[in-house]
Amino acid sequence: MRGTLARARNEGRAALIGYLPAGFPTVDGGIRACTTLLESGCDIVEVGLPHSDPVLDGPVIQSADTIALGGGVRIADVIRTVREAHAATGAPVLCMTYWNPVDRYGVERFAAELAAAGGAGCILPDLPVEESEGWRQAAERHGLATVFVVAPASRDERLARITRAGSGFVYAASLMGVTGTRESVGREAAELVRRTRAVTELPVCVGLGVSTAAQAAEVAAFADGVIVGSAFVKRLLEARDDLDAGLAEVRELAGELAHGVRTAAREAPAG
Repeated sequence: MRGTLARARNEGRAALIGYLPAGFPTVDGGIRACTTLLESGCDIVEVGLPHSDPVLDGPVIQSADTIALGGGVRIADVIRTVREAHAATGAPVLCMTYWNPVDRYGVERFAAELAAAGGAGCILPDLPVEESEGWRQAAERHGLATVFVVAPASRDERLARITRAGSGFVYAASLMGVTGTRESVGREAAELVRRTRAVTELPVCVGLGVSTAAQAAEVAAFADGVIVGSAFVKRLLEARDDLDAGLAEVRELAGELAHGVRTAAREAPAG
């Protein structure tokens, strides 16, 4: 994964990172959708583990999670989605999950199965760094990156502590709140990236709110990666009864966003 981010940087651009929950609209349909993202311009994909109480996720992703859970999605299906999307494309595929399902499943078991599936790592938005040692040890044993989330409200000393514990990249939430598309990404994201880079050499990727090529280009000007989730999920939701049409919409959006990140005027990192 670090290699993928480094290659994008060497090409003078940010990476495009897509997100979709496993099991949505079905397990097989979700696998096709994740593969489509990687074949249509995304450099990396995050596969979400659907959760019944997704505190960070807005209504669009909550709706998709409800559909996936109603369809009986299980952790085995999440692992399968990672395996097949990675096998089909060779691209890095991460799992994004809340901590409770991992804890209940078994930390060592989850890490081992994710790694065996070719997973690149795990994003854990609600796992406090202070309680993460057990996971980080298991992840390190299995060659998985651990990605933590930072937010504009994080103080500098907190940013330093979080980034010291993480690996792979840092997920910078562009603003306080939940996921979802927005009219403007805002200046808070650029300031958060600047502050985060001051305390770490890890790549800093920005998510929450990006939905258009113009917004992707705006974020790509200062971040190492642009993370898009709700906009892709929304396209699939709107075409729920016609998977092929939904995949065509996802493919079109991924292409537009990829063009945005590849044509952005890059700012040189400070320092």
